[in-house]
Parts: sequence; structure tokens; C-alpha cells
Amino acid sequence: MAAHIERLVTTGQFSLDGGTWDVDNNVWLVGDDHEVVVIDAAHDAEAIVRAVGDRHLAAIVCTHAHNDHVNAAPALADRTGAVIWLHPDDLPLWKLTHPDRAPDRHLADGQVIEVAGIDLTVLHTPGHAPGAVCLHEPGLGVVFTGDTLFTGGPGATGRSYSHFPTIIDSIRDRLLTLPPETKVLTGHGDPTTIGAEAPHLQEWIERGH
Repeated sequence: MAAHIERLVTTGQFSLDGGTWDVDNNVWLVGDDHEVVVIDAAHDAEAIVRAVGDRHLAAIVCTHAHNDHVNAAPALADRTGAVIWLHPDDLPLWKLTHPDRAPDRHLADGQVIEVAGIDLTVLHTPGHAPGAVCLHEPGLGVVFTGDTLFTGGPGATGRSYSHFPTIIDSIRDRLLTLPPETKVLTGHGDPTTIGAEAPHLQEWIERGH
């Protein structure tokens, strides 16, 4: 079977700055019947292992290091032998969740992660977190945005390590320049498209959320 995308929704908690919130996270699996990449190993390593099945897990890619996106990554890596990739600017956040286990590899802007005949290009998109990245796959017409861009606007920037002007710059310069039909696959909630979100940039800036 040709390369395709699967979504697994896991449930848990996001904690930062002394607060804790219940959240549902999108775990994305990208690959074919033989090998797959997991984007954001959230909450439930066992559920992700079941979704991977007997395929080779080539990599665990973290869009950023908030605990709800990385809390299952070490357990998943231990179960499968997969390497964990994270942008180094997010190491301070990673260490809040995993002080005794470092990621295996560092993501870099422009890097290409190959799996099942497709190429995921890393776009460094800081703002929600310093090392936040998105993953663009033009052949499939998708961009995985983590918590950088959602249906209806940017990810939250009201907590530590986040910055609203920076996320606006990232969205304007790195995401809204993609083809308008590009499907936006988010870290939480339902997908959108670049074309659906692009007209609202000025509203987001004025709202300043």
C-alpha cells in the first residue's frame, strides 16, 4: 500500500507553570504497511504500539517538548528501538518531563526525514515553544503543525517559553507561504487548510492571543 496518514487520539494531561489541564492529543502515524514514523508520542505508549503493529517504527518525531506531546516517547522508544528526534531549542522543556533521558537526535530546520518513500521536511517554527517544528510533506499535500497552527489561529503563547510575536512570524513566514490547499494536521482537534487560515492573520495579530 502507498504511504498514508493515520490519526490516533490519546487522552491525558498537560502541565506547565503549576497548572494542569485535561487534553486530547493527535498522534500521527505516517508510512506504509512496512515502516512508519510517529509524530508526537502522547500519553499512551501501549496504544501507539498497537497502532504501529508489526511495522518498523523508523522515528519518533516531537513537534515540541510540552509534556503532553512527549510523555510517552521514551517508553515507545524502549518498546520499539525507534530514535526520538527533538529540536535542541526545546531541551529545557524536555528536561521538565524527562530529566534522566535525553532525545536521541536533534532536529534542524530544512532537515528531511524519509519514510516509506515520502519526505517530511522540518520547518523550525518557534513561538509556542522555542524548538517547535512543523513537518511538511508536499507529495501528500499536508503539514503537521503540532501546536503552532490550529483551526482558528495560532497555538497558545501565554505560558513559559512561549512568545506571541514569534509564533506570528513563524506562521506568516513558514506556513502561510505553503500552497493554500495544504492540509493542516494539528496537535489537537480537527484539521484545517492553509487557505482557510491565511485570511485571518491580521485578526490574530489584533486579538493578540
